[in-house]
Amino acid sequence: MSSFKQTLFLIPVPIHDESIDAIPSETKDILETITYFAVENLKTARRMLRKMGYRLNFDTDVQFFELDKHTSTQDYSIIKQWFSQGNSIGVMSEAGLPCIADPGNEIVALAHQYNYIIKPLSGPSSIILALIASGFNGQNFAFNGYLPVDRVERISKLRQLEQRAMTEYQTQIFMETPYRNNSILEDIIQTLKPS
Repeated sequence: MSSFKQTLFLIPVPIHDESIDAIPSETKDILETITYFAVENLKTARRMLRKMGYRLNFDTDVQFFELDKHTSTQDYSIIKQWFSQGNSIGVMSEAGLPCIADPGNEIVALAHQYNYIIKPLSGPSSIILALIASGFNGQNFAFNGYLPVDRVERISKLRQLEQRAMTEYQTQIFMETPYRNNSILEDIIQTLKPS
């Protein structure tokens, strides 16, 4: 496969190893052309790249930049250097799609400044998969990111989302970490209308 120049690839990462087959072969083929990666978690990125068939040597052939919620835009000098050199770059979140409830949008904005091609690669999105399996309105929906950690703020936000769902007939989607799922479900059951 030929090398892509001046392309920023947004790489889907399966939520768990068992869903690695959901990544299309075309996406896996493109990975082989990339040697520069901005990743949310280095260990997860390396593991998932190997599971997707990536064969290059991580220590000698590949460069990584760790991008997480603590990374400041002032830390992007290496990314700017990669852009200036015209390298193709892959962006990976820890799980799911980059830039959706995950870091990466600043790098995409920067890529636009460098006149890069932005190429989202095909793969599963937990947000869309949950929506289409829910039976809720798929014509009008809103993604609200993560709910507040503070319980009082979270309950207030849940009530706001319920109101929007009812007045606008709009499906409300939000993300949560697995270890808070039970407390979120309890808040929903105790706070919102049974319907």
